[in-house]
Amino acid sequence: MLLDFHSEIFSWVRGGLFVLFIYHFLIFFQNKSKMYLYYSLYLLALTIYLLQHVVPENFEGIYNYLNYPIQFLAYAAYIAFARDLLDTRAQLIRWDKYLELGVKVLLLLAAVFISIQFFFGFSFQIKAFVVIAPILTIFTLLAYYVIITKIKDNSSRFFVIGSLIYVVLANFSFIELFTGPDFFISKGIQPMFFVYLGAILQCIIFSVIIGFIIKKIQDKSKNAEVRLAVKLKEMEELKMTALQSQMNPHFLFNSLNSINNFVIKSEVEKASDYITKFSKLIRVILNSSSSPTAMLSEELSILELYVKLEQMRITGGFNYIVNVDEKLNLDSIKVPTLFLQPFIENSIWHGIMKVEGEKIIELTIKEDNGNVLCVILDNGIGINKTKKDRTHISERRKFLGAEATENRIRILHQNKSVEIETKDISSGDKTGTKVSIRFPLN
Repeated sequence: MLLDFHSEIFSWVRGGLFVLFIYHFLIFFQNKSKMYLYYSLYLLALTIYLLQHVVPENFEGIYNYLNYPIQFLAYAAYIAFARDLLDTRAQLIRWDKYLELGVKVLLLLAAVFISIQFFFGFSFQIKAFVVIAPILTIFTLLAYYVIITKIKDNSSRFFVIGSLIYVVLANFSFIELFTGPDFFISKGIQPMFFVYLGAILQCIIFSVIIGFIIKKIQDKSKNAEVRLAVKLKEMEELKMTALQSQMNPHFLFNSLNSINNFVIKSEVEKASDYITKFSKLIRVILNSSSSPTAMLSEELSILELYVKLEQMRITGGFNYIVNVDEKLNLDSIKVPTLFLQPFIENSIWHGIMKVEGEKIIELTIKEDNGNVLCVILDNGIGINKTKKDRTHISERRKFLGAEATENRIRILHQNKSVEIETKDISSGDKTGTKVSIRFPLN
């Protein structure tokens, strides 16, 4: 069995090496990494070298030219593969130039041995190889020593182990050059069997190393994706904080302006009551300012305080009605802090303040097909009339708070299923504006 190159064990090794060549060559075309190219060329050269004993007789003359040159080409591809696999350019800066020189010397030797065959014949190639083989072995062992001592990781250790297995077994086969083939054949073994065994064991170990490297790259990629997601989340929170800081001064300015109006009108009791409610509201806002989001239940409590302040400012006050769907768990719904206040403020100051008679603002919060729907309905002059009148209003009256809040809601939910619609519902004698805010429940 171990004497016949056509037997299954030899065929399986040659077939396995060729399959590995195709596999890694295709990977090279997929990701353009030269490491796979060099390794596939190494496997191809090994396969061609091992086919010499099973090719038809008319090919045997070709192998007089290919036998040793193909080995040198295999070793050249092997060193180039090792340089990429172990990243010797970065980890062995001083020694990498010798490895690069080794590749060039082996390519030169391949050409030289073809010339030797052409001018002097195969027997002279054997004599030349007997001289060169020990030098190559010494260089190889020295390189392994440098790798194992300078590169402290599992990949370098497995690489050296796999390489040493092949070097030892291959050199064991080359004893045939000194003893003749009868030494092994008499024991029922082809001398080349050890080359086959070393080649397949080495390639299995190298494939494992490549698998480890691929896994390491994938883990780094996953970690990078996680870090990127964290950074993106931080960026979104910073955007929300910036928009929140844009809105809060707008609201605070209006409140302080109201206190000033009470003082100017000498309405001391109203000013005192307003300051008390205002300070309570500020305290609640400051407590929630550490986070860009809050629970919807907390927001409704803050909004109620705000509305009480505004009811004091409007002559005759206004009715504020809140309807909340009982099926909703307000303590589990996250929203941007003060996200409804700017819309209520617009309803007051650009809507109901400009109408006579009963003034009503109605807030409805309910579930709508897996979304939270917030509807703010007022009986003010209507958004269309407000837009026309805005041409006569100073820039400071722009809807900055509402615009900022829209952006905050979209950022919080990454624009997924977020809808904000402002609609004029004026018809006949009835006027008003309806604002609908829809965002995901979860």
